[in-house]
Amino acid sequence: MGVRLALTPGDPRGIGPEVARLGLEHLREAHPEIALTVYGPDGPVSDDFLETLQAQGLSRARDDVWAGDVGAASIERAMDAALSGQVHGIVTAPVHKPSLHRSGRMFPGQTEMLAERAGVKRVGMLLAAERTRLGPPLRVLLGTTHLPLREVPDAVTTELLIEQATLLNECLGSDWGIPSPVVGMCAMNPHASDDGLFGQEEARTYQPALDALQDAGIRAVGPLPADTVFSRALMGEFDAVLAPYHDVGMAAFKTVSFGTGVNVTIGLPFIRTSPDHGTAFDIAGTGTADPSSMIEAMTLGHHLAVTRFDTLSANV
Repeated sequence: MGVRLALTPGDPRGIGPEVARLGLEHLREAHPEIALTVYGPDGPVSDDFLETLQAQGLSRARDDVWAGDVGAASIERAMDAALSGQVHGIVTAPVHKPSLHRSGRMFPGQTEMLAERAGVKRVGMLLAAERTRLGPPLRVLLGTTHLPLREVPDAVTTELLIEQATLLNECLGSDWGIPSPVVGMCAMNPHASDDGLFGQEEARTYQPALDALQDAGIRAVGPLPADTVFSRALMGEFDAVLAPYHDVGMAAFKTVSFGTGVNVTIGLPFIRTSPDHGTAFDIAGTGTADPSSMIEAMTLGHHLAVTRFDTLSANV
């Protein structure tokens, strides 16, 4: 069974159409086995659409509503194809969140938009780099995403840790094909609180979650200090790390993976990947956009789709 992916251009005023086009050109030559179809606001289009859209984006740089609608409608058409089984995954270029809102899509970002349209209540934002500057892979799930730091302790509950670690365990098995994966649970406080000297979250929030996960047969280890857990993952001790908040996970991840990182939405009924950068309006149209992360998103999306859906079809 050959897996198929949909590719969406993102905000046409940014570098999305350019990195999508450059990524496609690379893959058509280097990996012709990867079946990618570009989706625009009205459905499947030819590869040439990306170059045309880029030119339109540069000429309509101030048209937020149009740009938001193009980006969102392209995702919606790709999702229709994924939910109906026409494609097995979606690779999305970056969108501009305020433009999404101005087009009438009142979501914090693409992840929430995908989850609602798919009818899924729980998803996770997983950053994955199958190769890093140090060599080994690093995968980091962000337990909470775009929150002010002062709100994090209330948001990181025992229930959230159980939910996100369970999602992570499931996707490492189904999409990465890792049998009995090991998850490192990154602590919230310095030195994992040093037995309560620097906070109570590790005892009150983490330990009940770890007990429940272990009772469920999930190999979760922690809570582990942030200053060591990521290096231990890079040494192969953990298959992924669950970080309690955005910056503690992203800082470590991007330090070793800039240009090779991929944003993976876990918990969806299809694969979804995207590059780990934004719209970069400041360099759009200059010919300097680096497609490396988009190429990684395309190739990883294909790999995950093959693992999940070819494995499923082989077991039918």
